[in-house]
Amino acid sequence: MNGRQVRTRFKGAALAVAGLLALTACGDTAAKGAGTGESDKAASATRSVEHDAGTAEKVPARPQRIVSVSVTMTGHLLALDAPVIASQATPPSVITDKQGFFTQWSDAAAENSVKVAYQGFEPDVEKVLALKPDLIIGASSGAENAEKFYDKLSVVAPTLLYRHDDVSWQDLTARLGKDLGLEKRATEVVAAHEKRVGEVKAAITVPKQSAALVRDNQSAMTVFTPESAQGRLLTSLGFTVLEPPAGKGRTQGGRSDFAEFSQEKVADTAKDSSLLFVSHTPEEIAAATARPVWKELPAVEDKRVYDLGLDTFRLDYYSAGNLIDKIEKAFG
Repeated sequence: MNGRQVRTRFKGAALAVAGLLALTACGDTAAKGAGTGESDKAASATRSVEHDAGTAEKVPARPQRIVSVSVTMTGHLLALDAPVIASQATPPSVITDKQGFFTQWSDAAAENSVKVAYQGFEPDVEKVLALKPDLIIGASSGAENAEKFYDKLSVVAPTLLYRHDDVSWQDLTARLGKDLGLEKRATEVVAAHEKRVGEVKAAITVPKQSAALVRDNQSAMTVFTPESAQGRLLTSLGFTVLEPPAGKGRTQGGRSDFAEFSQEKVADTAKDSSLLFVSHTPEEIAAATARPVWKELPAVEDKRVYDLGLDTFRLDYYSAGNLIDKIEKAFG
């Protein structure tokens, strides 16, 4: 056999082996595809999602690594069992744990091994990037409003921002469930809450007077509207929530759920209303109601002053449950 014949035979054998390997590989791929093709496709699927700062493209249908750049939104995400790997934290205070996570859901964060992404209200984009999220969730209202950082965050991963001041936490939960593919869990969370509301409403005696939802700011007083998350929850329990004083009060960042007025104007509007204090220590409530402008109000004289708890400034599934417990204890 000459050299040319050897080379020809070798080339033919090599082609035959390559063909066999190719067929084997195809067979392996087909076998794997039969078991994981659908799940792989679902896991890699993306979609467009409209949110309160625009429309985000390539949002994973099943996100696996969510970073929250809003400590307010984190509670909503944890209630949904969303895969939150890290969250913005606030400076530690009486309403947080030592990390700066809100006390109402800090245990849930620990159970899910949620890390502190950064501390402070402005997003630390470099730290968010280092966490390698496949989705970023944030707020477009409140102190942690991330709208001016939206473009930078969107370069890291698809980013969704939501207002939480002019919507009930139930509606926000339902919206997040839809946008994150967690509709079933969202329905379960809201249903469990509504069941609890019904049970407590049937077990309490609501005062005939309206309920003034207030927060003392020393020189002024914040009044929560009936359309606030707190106002809606009290209304669902059978309370009549006091409307804020007439005229335009001072708001923060265009919020519509509460406004700040002078102590005198709020006291004059409250008149005979019961006073329900949002996010105060008992000592702070005692100091507020001892002021001349408050101490002669019927609610103070009749001891119709109630502490709704430190965690009620921002309502989510967890803090709403705590507020209901407070109402049941006070009016049951």
